[in-house]
Amino acid sequence: MSRLRNVEEEWFPKTKLGELVKQGLITLDKIFQNNLVVKEKEIIDILLPQLKEDVITIKMVQKMTASGQRSRFKAVVIVGADGFLGVGSARSKEVGPAIRKAIDKAKLSVVPIMRGCGSGECVCGGTHSIPFRVEGKCGSVKIRLIAAPVGVGLACADKVKQVLRLCGIEDIWSKTYGDTRTSENLVKATFDALKNAHKYNFNL
Repeated sequence: MSRLRNVEEEWFPKTKLGELVKQGLITLDKIFQNNLVVKEKEIIDILLPQLKEDVITIKMVQKMTASGQRSRFKAVVIVGADGFLGVGSARSKEVGPAIRKAIDKAKLSVVPIMRGCGSGECVCGGTHSIPFRVEGKCGSVKIRLIAAPVGVGLACADKVKQVLRLCGIEDIWSKTYGDTRTSENLVKATFDALKNAHKYNFNL
């Protein structure tokens, strides 16, 4: 709670939404229901204090410029809590700043994750899996997530497991296509699939 108070005391909102959040006049559910755009990471810090962070990859990227070769670090980070997830990537001359920038971007991309029990082999009615099959894509990578019954666990690649665990999904089957060795694209494709569940539900 002390950390939360510090955020509220030190933060001077730059947007109308930020002012409403600081005054306690709007909830996270209302923000997502009305498709409001979050432009300040402090909004997520206050409304979702239980958010956890996980670094997916850190790699050095090099670029040739007129003055010679320039090296920078690129970090890919996920943030999540029970039923929420965000993904972000950023570059910097040093590892620490790259991770912090990626975390800030990930917070701004946080969305609610639809969970359920969509497997025909399981009728528990819980939220251990997803409500129906979804697909996502990023670059050359495509992934299909399929609801699984209780006890199956996460039958998917390790990086995909990191994403699903963070948002509270416990059982799933998956199929991947393309160059899945690219961790960033695989993670972003998984995030895209989970977000697409809302589009499918809306179209119903």
